[in-house]
Amino acid sequence: MINFHYARASDVSDAVRQIAADPAAKFIAGGTNLLDLMKEDVERPARLIDISRLPLRTVEETADGGLRIGALVPNSDLAYHPKIAERYPLLASAILAGASAQLRNMASTGGNLLQRTRCFYFYDTATPCNKREPGSGCSAIDGINRINAILGTSEACIATHPSDMCVALAALEARVHVAGPSGERVIAFADFHRLPGDTPQRDTNLDANEIITAIELPAKVLPPTTPI
Repeated sequence: MINFHYARASDVSDAVRQIAADPAAKFIAGGTNLLDLMKEDVERPARLIDISRLPLRTVEETADGGLRIGALVPNSDLAYHPKIAERYPLLASAILAGASAQLRNMASTGGNLLQRTRCFYFYDTATPCNKREPGSGCSAIDGINRINAILGTSEACIATHPSDMCVALAALEARVHVAGPSGERVIAFADFHRLPGDTPQRDTNLDANEIITAIELPAKVLPPTTPI
């Protein structure tokens, strides 16, 4: 693992200021994916910005009857939250289907959205990978690719996103709240992740100087009851 500078953000505004000053830096919360990537030399950030102490750990009701989930809510807390288990069991089941209990205890909700692919060639720095090094080629297309994508691929990349939780959030039509130097904005979950196209190195439509602050679930619409 390379040497890196470490800084801690005091609040969301401070986190935005720090990442805007150095877009090549990386935010770290639970670190369950980023640290693995750094150990394998796939990610080599010269600076890490610790956001683990920001006040983004609550699950709150929204005015329209949905839920707003703070970006730092641990996956285990979210899966077992009574309002999630009762109103959005699909999301609870998806979280519990992934990883181990130890990883779920550390992994954050926002970090889950930003996981990188588990494609073998992405992790193998000795092989070409357009997602890791744009323009180098895609070893997976003619290689071992059983875990890779069938739909939504391009000539540049056939990698898949590894998150079970994100599939549930897409089905639930969630929205992603982000903050950046220009203020706050909301991204429909269906528009958050990108297909590889000609830019497979970009996994999401989150700008390099933005931070995820929350995920919003719409109100659960119950089916109409049929009179007996």
